[in-house]
Amino acid sequence: MRLHHVQVSIPEGGEEQARGFYGGALGLTEVPKPPSLAGRGGCWFRAFEGSTVVAEIHLGVDSPFVPAKKAHPALVVASAAALEDLGSRIASRGFDVSWEERHTFEGYERFHCRDPFNNRVEVLSPPAE
Repeated sequence: MRLHHVQVSIPEGGEEQARGFYGGALGLTEVPKPPSLAGRGGCWFRAFEGSTVVAEIHLGVDSPFVPAKKAHPALVVASAAALEDLGSRIASRGFDVSWEERHTFEGYERFHCRDPFNNRVEVLSPPAE
């Protein structure tokens, strides 16, 4: 068994803002939704290593929308340097990035950030050597 995707709720009409965060700031690749699901709104994003999908986040329209307070996707990058770079890129695009819990998870460094809808996203890396 393996994880196929994580679903994150967004408000109706939030697709363009979602693309700015998940695609532009976080650096994921948007992929088309299957035709049978496209009419529901939302958008899908993947991370790849070569041609292999290593992470997938589905953003689904939820009405009424309420951001998740605790539930969140967590993505892993290759190094502490990549973590720093990504945190800087997300912050430079105007999104909230918190390093408060950077060293609170043994074996990892991390930050938390918020998408445009106040959903939490965690990004981790192996610790710096």
